[in-house]
Parts: sequence; structure tokens; C-alpha cells
Amino acid sequence: MIDYEPRHWFRIAVRVRGTVLPRLLWRTLLVAAIGVIATWLYEREGTKVPPIAHTMIGVALGLLLVFRTNASYDRYWEGRKLLGAMVNRCRDLVRQAATFVRERDAATVAALEDIRRYVVVFYATSMQGLRGERDLGALGGLLTDRDREAIEPHQGRAPVVATMISSRVVQLHREGKLGDTMLLALDGNVTALLDNLGGCERIVKTPVPFAYAHHIKTFVLLFCFTVPFAMVDALRWYTPVAAGVLGFALFGIDEIGVEIEDPFGYDANDLPIDRIQATIDQSTREILDESLRAERG
Repeated sequence: MIDYEPRHWFRIAVRVRGTVLPRLLWRTLLVAAIGVIATWLYEREGTKVPPIAHTMIGVALGLLLVFRTNASYDRYWEGRKLLGAMVNRCRDLVRQAATFVRERDAATVAALEDIRRYVVVFYATSMQGLRGERDLGALGGLLTDRDREAIEPHQGRAPVVATMISSRVVQLHREGKLGDTMLLALDGNVTALLDNLGGCERIVKTPVPFAYAHHIKTFVLLFCFTVPFAMVDALRWYTPVAAGVLGFALFGIDEIGVEIEDPFGYDANDLPIDRIQATIDQSTREILDESLRAERG
């Protein structure tokens, strides 16, 4: 995700990084080249197309593109809400474990450390699953060798990590260090984490229907590749410039929808996955450290 100041209008307007401009360049140039051909044919043969069809079709095309972009942004915003809910559940789970557990002996502290660590691992493995990644080495010191051996063979690793969290919680309950009500509260947060993961997986595994994406792209191509012949009578040699600008606008709206419809990747406009993980790691560490410090005090 690119951070920017919305009030800096000119800086945003001239910036290239994070825009869809590089992916539109060849299409824009192609439309402009067709504009040159259309102008040459008009000057030579008087070839043109009545503009009424493109005027009417342009309205319908605009509505389709707006709907496409809105559908993609809904997916983007839904993904952000799910990640935000995941952050809240991670913090709350560690808070509950850190404050509800009694008898802070060395074994209990170790169990609390495991719960906190597994919470971060749950988020990290969830994001790896959404991105189609398998490298547990990227998690660094969050996993012990024993943890790595337990998680490595599984295809769906985040649910396995959620089970490891639950195992530690149940262990504390069996040892009498966690009451029945508190057990249910912690389990509710683990369930909520799995629900949030399921929502993210729904976004990744349910793309915009192919028929809809195909129809819009075909519609935009036909419109942009023929519109120079409809505007050449009025614009003459300004046609290549006008056609290129129009193509840039229409192709750009569609490409923005493609850019944000899967918000969990590495594109410049995707969600700040790694930054959110660092937030979870830091905040849960502070929650647990403060609880342990208060207990000692």
C-alpha cells in the first residue's frame, strides 16, 4: 500500500509509482496509432463512422465500468475489514490469556508466550495461504523446530496453528489455571479468527465472473479501437491525441478494478499485509509484557 497525502494534489497527479500507467502505455499508444490511420483514411478517402452509435454505447460502457470498479473496491474494503477484525481478535485473545490465567509460574508464562507467538504465526500463515506461499523460513524466529515440523506437512497451515493455540488454552484449563468461562471467551476469539480467515479466502477464491470480465474488456476494446473513426470528422489530426486520452481513461478504469479486486498480494495498491503483521507482533508483545510486569509488581 502506498501512503500519500490527499491534499497534495499536484504530487499525486504527476506520480507514476502505484498507478496503472505502465500497464496502459501500449494500449494507449495503439489507440493513438489507430487514430493516425483513421485520420489518414479520412483525408484520403473520406472514411468515417457516424458518431451516434458511440455516443449511445459510451453511456452503457461507462455504467459497466463504474459497476466493475465498485465491485472491485467492495472486495478491497471487505478484505481490509476482515484484516482489521483479525488484528482486534489477536489483541483481545492475548489480552484475555494474559489477564485471565492464574498462578504465573514458569510453565504458565511459557504457555502464555506460546499463545502470543502462535497468534502472530496464525496471521502470518493465513497471509501465506492467501498468497499461495509455502516458505515457513519467512516467519523467522516465530517458529521453533518442533513447531515447524508440526506445521510443515499441512496444506492449510493457519487452521493447524489455531488448533495449537486452542491446545495451549485447554492445557491451562486442565491445570486449573483458567476458568470455564474464560476458556469459552478465548475459544470464541479463536473461532472468530478462523471466520475472518474464511472471509479472506472467499475473496481470493471467488474472482469476478469470467463472463463479466470478458464482456467488459471486449466492449472497451471495440469501443476504443473504433472511436477514432467516429471523431475524425470533427477533430481531423487531433484525433490521435483525443483517441489516446479516451483510451487511457477507459482502459485505466478497468485496470484499476483488476488491480484492487485481490487485495492480498504484492501490488503497490494491495493491503499492507506485512505492516499489519508487525502491528500484531508489537501490540501483543506489549500486552503480554505489561501483564507480566504488573503481576510481578
